[in-house]
Amino acid sequence: MTGSRIVSMGHYQPSRVVTNDDIAQLVDTNDEWIRDRVGIVSRRIADSETVADMAAAAAGKALANSGLTAADIDLVVVATCSSIDRSPNVACRVAAKLGITAPGAFDLNTACSGFAYALGTVDHAIRAGASRNAIVIGAEKLSDFTDWTDRSTCIIFADGAGAAVVSATADDEPTGIGPVVWGSVPDKSDAVRIEGWRPYIQQEGQAVFRWATTAIAPLALQACERAGVDPSELAAFVPHQANARIIDGIAKRLNIPDAIIAKDIVESGNTSAASVPLALSKLVERREVPSGAPVLLFGFGGGLTYAGQVVRCP
Repeated sequence: MTGSRIVSMGHYQPSRVVTNDDIAQLVDTNDEWIRDRVGIVSRRIADSETVADMAAAAAGKALANSGLTAADIDLVVVATCSSIDRSPNVACRVAAKLGITAPGAFDLNTACSGFAYALGTVDHAIRAGASRNAIVIGAEKLSDFTDWTDRSTCIIFADGAGAAVVSATADDEPTGIGPVVWGSVPDKSDAVRIEGWRPYIQQEGQAVFRWATTAIAPLALQACERAGVDPSELAAFVPHQANARIIDGIAKRLNIPDAIIAKDIVESGNTSAASVPLALSKLVERREVPSGAPVLLFGFGGGLTYAGQVVRCP
């Protein structure tokens, strides 16, 4: 059966940097408190850019890095929970901006686990023969849904996009995307939410922290097992950039001392579905992980949903 692999990555972040000192001008907080609580030093906030603008910018870079052209792409999938427009969807707008004609195009919303869900879905489409070359994007403009008077949330969320070009592997070529482990915890669905017609992000921080630091590591190990990769073989771990303390807690339970642990949250904040591809794209761009090395991706959060897989670094 034909498998798939990530061919290339790309990312985009708005130019406006918002520091902790900037946030302290809005609410009763300070740089030391924010660093200690969530590990964030700065974040990027979009002004005029839309979710589709950022998604297209990241996807355009991934496509340019792939050696393929727009004519080669037959599927565009965008993971997002922050697009204001219901129709047309973001994927169609990205396809139009990049000159991709007649692709399958849809958006997927599982919030913070969205990129891993989308990557798994595209892998399945390629394995089924419904696609040969796809672009998978995580893009968010969470600043549109942030209450800038709520110090428990406004310190965390930010904007950006990350994208991957995913292609079918040849019959004699090893697959580069392992089986996905995905699921949800419906009885905790209210822990992170964006509801109503004029919504703000709301979350039960302690409940999410306890769940993530206890439940995610065993699920991440399942992803390694399904891919036939021992955790000791991992070159990097790229989790959802929710909170530096959550990332540290999960990594400790995985016992992967030799793996690079992505900590893009420090300079990018929490960008929900964009956080995993954004962090992975930066690792690839800086050549911190060798091509072909196994990398564990794992997204979790709003819903509560989770998804992850082992991929081979492009």
